[in-house]
Amino acid sequence: MMDRIFTKKTMINVPVEQLFAWHARNGAILRLTPPWTPLKFISRIGRGIDKGVRVRFKMSLFKIPMEWEAQHIDYQENVLFRDHQTKGPFGKWVHTHLFHAQGKNSSIMEDRVSFKLPLGFLSLPFYGHAKKQLARIFDYRHRVLKHDLEHRVGKVKKQRILISGASGTIGSILVPFLRTCGHEVICLVRDPSGLADDELYWDPLNNILDIEKAGPIDAVINLNGVDISRGRWTDKQKQLIIDSRIGPTRLLAEKISGMANPPSVFISSSAIGLYGEGKDRLLTENSTRGDLFISSVCDRWEAASLTAGVRTVQLRIGVVLTPAGGALARMILPFSLGLGTRLSHGNQYMSWISMDDALGGILHILENQSIRGPVNLAAPNPVTNKEFARSLGRIFSRPAFFVIPRWVATVLWGRMGKETLLTSARVVPEKLVKSGFVFEHNELAPALKDMLGR
Repeated sequence: MMDRIFTKKTMINVPVEQLFAWHARNGAILRLTPPWTPLKFISRIGRGIDKGVRVRFKMSLFKIPMEWEAQHIDYQENVLFRDHQTKGPFGKWVHTHLFHAQGKNSSIMEDRVSFKLPLGFLSLPFYGHAKKQLARIFDYRHRVLKHDLEHRVGKVKKQRILISGASGTIGSILVPFLRTCGHEVICLVRDPSGLADDELYWDPLNNILDIEKAGPIDAVINLNGVDISRGRWTDKQKQLIIDSRIGPTRLLAEKISGMANPPSVFISSSAIGLYGEGKDRLLTENSTRGDLFISSVCDRWEAASLTAGVRTVQLRIGVVLTPAGGALARMILPFSLGLGTRLSHGNQYMSWISMDDALGGILHILENQSIRGPVNLAAPNPVTNKEFARSLGRIFSRPAFFVIPRWVATVLWGRMGKETLLTSARVVPEKLVKSGFVFEHNELAPALKDMLGR
């Protein structure tokens, strides 16, 4: 059977040298991996995109776990690099990355994939589906590549950034984003064995952190905290929610304050749960805190960051839209099956933000010295739970007419359900907007389409 060819081209307004060099940066592979794909990067042997480099992924195909390994087999600086599958699900896979200069300040990025499915003629009915999936993947890759290169890369001052919570839903995507923007990132890890050059050991439960070992640091980003939206809040779980946030934050603040040459900014996460039940009131950074358990946690969490002695920002984060984790990831299966539901009357507001804007917002805060104190990391247009369910159902072309009554949600999830699912938080990002941040996604439906590759 003949090879099938898939091609995607996009004009990007940067010199071809900059476009090519970006692909060799640490984090480029992860930055270009769509969040909905069942791929998890394992390792890379070799440097950048040089000939001979091998990369390995874990993946799942029809719920069957497997590995995908590719080797770089050709490299021509500013012209092309090529990799092919050495182990994986395809009968053949050769991916050629082509770079075409269009004058001094523009380039065309071309991805050309030559592939075969396994099983020979038995695979014929599946080639149409395969090309559709490739189109989804490369549409995402080219959108991210174009936006980052035209709006961020080369336009920010390089910084050395220390990050806690780097393996979490936001952190695991923020790290490659910052690296491909040109920053150097050091990750705090809790396993002292086999530390990489860009890792620093800490044990926040036992107040262990030799922050001076990281060398000069320009910024610290703290993203610690266990997921509050999983399971019931037993007394044990509530204590874990508290301990995973307040202790690590306090330790970081204390260590920063004691540094001979401290960083210029400490960005520490919090959540919109601080506002409690807001009903339909617009909530800005100046709004008062609520009286819920999670409000108290957020208040203590933010207070723990205040002793750093440097410019400090508390990120009050809304529902971050990504299929890689969090609330949206748990909604995908039921909504794709036509089992989407609204919660109770559905009039409670959900303050959401796309992952792209969460990353962009953090980068904006790093760059803007005037921003300090609490910052609402949420999109400008929060929606009701009813509107959210309807929009997500439309993305999958499925109805979302089921309702979980309030009493059922309370029985199933207890206090967690009351405070995170049934509470209304109509939060607006007043500080970000006033400081000139431009959102990629102001409206929910386009954000969902981009994040889900639809």
